[in-house]
Amino acid sequence: MIHLEFDDSIAVIRIDRPERRNALNLEAVEALDAAVTSLGDTARAAVICGTDGHFCAGADLTELEDLTFTHRLRVMLDHLVDLPIPTIAAISGSCMGLGMQLAVACDIRIATDDARFAVPVAKLGLMVDHWTLRRLVALFGHGAARHMVLSAAVLDAADGHRLGFVQELGSLDTAMATARRIASLAPLSIAGSKLGLNLLDPRVDTAAYEAAFETAWRSADLEEGRRAFAERRSPRFSGR
Repeated sequence: MIHLEFDDSIAVIRIDRPERRNALNLEAVEALDAAVTSLGDTARAAVICGTDGHFCAGADLTELEDLTFTHRLRVMLDHLVDLPIPTIAAISGSCMGLGMQLAVACDIRIATDDARFAVPVAKLGLMVDHWTLRRLVALFGHGAARHMVLSAAVLDAADGHRLGFVQELGSLDTAMATARRIASLAPLSIAGSKLGLNLLDPRVDTAAYEAAFETAWRSADLEEGRRAFAERRSPRFSGR
Protein backbone atom coordinates (compact mmCIF):
# COMPACT_ATOMS: atom_id res chain seq x y z
CA MET A 1 0.00 0.00 0.00
CA ILE A 2 2.65 2.52 1.15
CA HIS A 3 6.28 1.54 0.71
CA LEU A 4 9.26 3.31 2.29
CA GLU A 5 12.64 2.62 0.71
CA PHE A 6 16.05 4.24 0.98
CA ASP A 7 18.52 5.00 -1.78
CA ASP A 8 21.56 6.07 0.24
CA SER A 9 20.34 9.22 2.02
CA ILE A 10 17.19 9.60 -0.11
CA ALA A 11 13.87 8.33 1.27
CA VAL A 12 11.42 7.15 -1.39
CA ILE A 13 7.77 6.93 -0.30
CA ARG A 14 5.75 5.05 -2.88
CA ILE A 15 1.94 4.90 -3.01
CA ASP A 16 0.94 1.45 -4.25
CA ARG A 17 -2.81 1.19 -4.83
CA PRO A 18 -2.87 0.78 -8.63
CA GLU A 19 -6.37 -0.65 -8.63
CA ARG A 20 -7.59 2.79 -7.48
CA ARG A 21 -5.03 4.86 -9.43
CA ASN A 22 -3.33 5.33 -6.04
CA ALA A 23 -6.34 7.05 -4.47
CA LEU A 24 -6.01 6.99 -0.69
CA ASN A 25 -8.41 5.59 1.90
CA LEU A 26 -8.05 6.15 5.65
CA GLU A 27 -5.77 3.14 6.07
CA ALA A 28 -3.46 4.44 3.36
CA VAL A 29 -3.40 7.95 4.88
CA GLU A 30 -2.41 6.40 8.22
CA ALA A 31 0.33 4.36 6.55
CA LEU A 32 1.61 7.39 4.65
CA ASP A 33 1.72 9.39 7.88
CA ALA A 34 3.65 6.58 9.58
CA ALA A 35 6.20 6.62 6.75
CA VAL A 36 6.58 10.41 6.91
CA THR A 37 6.93 10.58 10.70
CA SER A 38 9.44 7.71 10.74
CA LEU A 39 12.02 9.63 8.71
CA GLY A 40 13.47 11.79 11.47
CA ASP A 41 17.17 12.31 10.78
CA THR A 42 17.50 9.22 8.58
CA ALA A 43 17.32 11.05 5.22
CA ARG A 44 18.59 14.20 3.53
CA ALA A 45 15.62 14.42 1.13
CA ALA A 46 12.39 12.55 0.44
CA VAL A 47 10.68 11.69 -2.85
CA ILE A 48 6.97 10.81 -2.97
CA CYS A 49 5.72 8.93 -6.02
CA GLY A 50 3.00 6.55 -7.17
CA THR A 51 2.91 3.27 -9.04
CA ASP A 52 1.55 2.11 -12.39
CA GLY A 53 1.71 5.49 -14.09
CA HIS A 54 -0.23 7.59 -11.57
CA PHE A 55 0.76 9.81 -8.65
CA CYS A 56 -2.52 9.92 -6.69
CA ALA A 57 -6.03 10.20 -8.13
CA GLY A 58 -7.40 11.67 -4.89
CA ALA A 59 -9.35 10.29 -1.95
CA ASP A 60 -10.88 6.85 -2.38
CA LEU A 61 -14.53 7.90 -2.51
CA THR A 62 -15.71 4.29 -2.33
CA GLU A 63 -14.65 4.30 1.34
CA LEU A 64 -14.84 7.97 2.33
CA GLU A 65 -17.39 8.38 5.12
CA ASP A 66 -17.12 11.54 7.22
CA LEU A 67 -14.95 14.34 8.56
CA THR A 68 -12.73 11.85 10.43
CA PHE A 69 -10.91 11.26 7.16
CA THR A 70 -10.32 14.96 6.48
CA HIS A 71 -9.08 15.59 10.02
CA ARG A 72 -6.62 12.70 9.82
CA LEU A 73 -5.50 13.86 6.38
CA ARG A 74 -4.78 17.33 7.79
CA VAL A 75 -2.48 15.82 10.44
CA MET A 76 -0.58 13.82 7.83
CA LEU A 77 -0.15 16.85 5.56
CA ASP A 78 1.09 18.95 8.48
CA HIS A 79 3.70 16.29 9.29
CA LEU A 80 4.80 16.27 5.65
CA VAL A 81 5.13 20.06 5.52
CA ASP A 82 7.02 20.15 8.83
CA LEU A 83 9.71 17.66 7.78
CA PRO A 84 13.06 19.49 8.10
CA ILE A 85 14.26 17.92 4.84
CA PRO A 86 13.21 18.91 1.30
CA THR A 87 10.39 16.86 -0.16
CA ILE A 88 9.87 16.23 -3.87
CA ALA A 89 6.63 15.09 -5.50
CA ALA A 90 7.48 12.93 -8.53
CA ILE A 91 4.20 13.22 -10.43
CA SER A 92 2.91 11.17 -13.32
CA GLY A 93 -0.61 10.60 -14.64
CA SER A 94 -3.41 11.59 -12.27
CA CYS A 95 -2.73 14.17 -9.59
CA MET A 96 -6.23 15.06 -8.45
CA GLY A 97 -7.88 16.25 -5.25
CA LEU A 98 -5.96 14.65 -2.39
CA GLY A 99 -3.10 14.05 -4.81
CA MET A 100 -2.93 17.81 -5.29
CA GLN A 101 -2.87 18.26 -1.53
CA LEU A 102 0.15 15.94 -1.35
CA ALA A 103 1.80 17.83 -4.21
CA VAL A 104 1.29 21.28 -2.67
CA ALA A 105 2.58 19.98 0.68
CA CYS A 106 5.89 19.10 -0.97
CA ASP A 107 8.66 21.61 -1.56
CA ILE A 108 9.38 20.73 -5.20
CA ARG A 109 7.26 19.17 -7.95
CA ILE A 110 8.65 17.26 -10.93
CA ALA A 111 6.16 15.93 -13.46
CA THR A 112 6.07 13.73 -16.53
CA ASP A 113 4.47 14.99 -19.74
CA ASP A 114 1.31 12.94 -19.09
CA ALA A 115 0.64 14.47 -15.64
CA ARG A 116 -2.80 16.00 -15.09
CA PHE A 117 -3.77 18.32 -12.23
CA ALA A 118 -7.24 19.08 -10.86
CA VAL A 119 -9.13 19.97 -7.69
CA PRO A 120 -12.57 18.66 -8.74
CA VAL A 121 -14.39 19.33 -5.46
CA ALA A 122 -17.31 21.03 -7.21
CA LYS A 123 -18.00 17.80 -9.12
CA LEU A 124 -18.40 15.91 -5.85
CA GLY A 125 -20.09 18.36 -3.50
CA LEU A 126 -17.19 18.62 -1.04
CA MET A 127 -14.48 21.16 -0.19
CA VAL A 128 -10.77 21.22 0.55
CA ASP A 129 -9.52 22.99 3.66
CA HIS A 130 -8.35 26.60 3.62
CA TRP A 131 -4.69 25.64 3.94
CA THR A 132 -4.97 23.84 0.59
CA LEU A 133 -6.47 26.92 -1.06
CA ARG A 134 -3.67 29.11 0.28
CA ARG A 135 -1.02 26.72 -1.04
CA LEU A 136 -2.73 26.50 -4.43
CA VAL A 137 -2.77 30.30 -4.74
CA ALA A 138 0.87 30.54 -3.63
CA LEU A 139 2.01 27.94 -6.17
CA PHE A 140 -0.33 28.53 -9.13
CA GLY A 141 -1.32 32.18 -8.68
CA HIS A 142 -4.80 33.53 -7.94
CA GLY A 143 -6.21 33.23 -11.45
CA ALA A 144 -5.18 29.63 -12.11
CA ALA A 145 -6.15 28.52 -8.59
CA ARG A 146 -9.61 30.05 -8.94
CA HIS A 147 -10.01 28.48 -12.37
CA MET A 148 -9.14 25.03 -11.04
CA VAL A 149 -11.29 25.12 -7.92
CA LEU A 150 -14.33 26.99 -9.22
CA SER A 151 -14.60 25.30 -12.64
CA ALA A 152 -13.02 21.91 -11.85
CA ALA A 153 -10.60 22.55 -14.74
CA VAL A 154 -7.95 19.94 -15.52
CA LEU A 155 -4.48 21.34 -16.26
CA ASP A 156 -1.72 19.40 -17.99
CA ALA A 157 2.00 19.19 -17.28
CA ALA A 158 2.81 22.04 -19.66
CA ASP A 159 0.27 24.26 -17.87
CA GLY A 160 1.73 23.34 -14.49
CA HIS A 161 5.27 24.11 -15.65
CA ARG A 162 4.29 27.38 -17.35
CA LEU A 163 2.48 28.59 -14.23
CA GLY A 164 5.35 27.68 -11.89
CA PHE A 165 3.61 24.84 -10.06
CA VAL A 166 5.96 22.26 -11.62
CA GLN A 167 9.64 23.07 -11.27
CA GLU A 168 10.94 20.49 -13.75
CA LEU A 169 9.46 18.25 -16.42
CA GLY A 170 10.87 14.76 -16.06
CA SER A 171 10.54 11.28 -14.64
CA LEU A 172 11.20 9.69 -11.25
CA ASP A 173 14.86 9.53 -12.31
CA THR A 174 14.82 13.33 -12.65
CA ALA A 175 13.34 13.63 -9.16
CA MET A 176 15.97 11.28 -7.74
CA ALA A 177 18.76 13.28 -9.40
CA THR A 178 17.37 16.46 -7.82
CA ALA A 179 17.15 14.73 -4.44
CA ARG A 180 20.77 13.57 -4.70
CA ARG A 181 21.87 17.11 -5.53
CA ILE A 182 20.01 18.36 -2.46
CA ALA A 183 21.56 15.62 -0.31
CA SER A 184 25.02 17.02 -1.07
CA LEU A 185 24.14 20.42 0.38
CA ALA A 186 24.36 21.69 3.96
CA PRO A 187 21.52 20.11 6.02
CA LEU A 188 21.30 22.83 8.67
CA SER A 189 21.16 25.56 6.04
CA ILE A 190 18.40 23.72 4.19
CA ALA A 191 16.40 23.00 7.35
CA GLY A 192 16.62 26.63 8.46
CA SER A 193 15.69 27.95 5.04
CA LYS A 194 12.73 25.59 4.81
CA LEU A 195 11.54 26.71 8.23
CA GLY A 196 11.74 30.34 7.12
CA LEU A 197 9.84 29.61 3.90
CA ASN A 198 7.10 27.82 5.86
CA LEU A 199 6.75 30.84 8.15
CA LEU A 200 5.72 32.89 5.10
CA ASP A 201 2.45 30.94 4.97
CA PRO A 202 -0.06 33.39 6.55
CA ARG A 203 -2.08 32.35 9.56
CA VAL A 204 -5.53 33.86 9.10
CA ASP A 205 -8.92 33.60 10.75
CA THR A 206 -10.75 30.91 8.78
CA ALA A 207 -13.78 30.38 11.05
CA ALA A 208 -16.32 31.27 8.34
CA TYR A 209 -14.61 29.02 5.79
CA GLU A 210 -14.41 26.15 8.28
CA ALA A 211 -18.16 26.45 8.89
CA ALA A 212 -18.80 26.26 5.13
CA PHE A 213 -16.38 23.32 4.91
CA GLU A 214 -18.27 21.32 7.53
CA THR A 215 -21.62 22.20 5.95
CA ALA A 216 -20.44 20.84 2.59
CA TRP A 217 -19.09 17.66 4.15
CA ARG A 218 -22.45 17.01 5.86
CA SER A 219 -24.62 17.97 2.88
CA ALA A 220 -27.08 16.04 0.77
CA ASP A 221 -25.06 17.19 -2.24
CA LEU A 222 -22.03 15.26 -1.02
CA GLU A 223 -24.15 12.12 -0.72
CA GLU A 224 -25.42 12.71 -4.26
CA GLY A 225 -21.86 13.26 -5.46
CA ARG A 226 -20.79 9.95 -3.95
CA ARG A 227 -23.73 8.08 -5.45
CA ALA A 228 -23.13 9.60 -8.86
CA PHE A 229 -19.44 8.69 -8.67
CA ALA A 230 -20.25 5.09 -7.75
CA GLU A 231 -22.92 4.85 -10.46
CA ARG A 232 -20.71 6.54 -13.09
CA ARG A 233 -23.25 9.26 -13.90
CA SER A 234 -23.44 13.03 -13.68
CA PRO A 235 -24.57 14.28 -10.26
CA ARG A 236 -27.78 16.29 -9.79
CA PHE A 237 -26.96 18.82 -7.09
CA SER A 238 -29.69 20.62 -5.11
CA GLY A 239 -27.62 23.04 -3.01
CA ARG A 240 -28.68 21.36 0.24
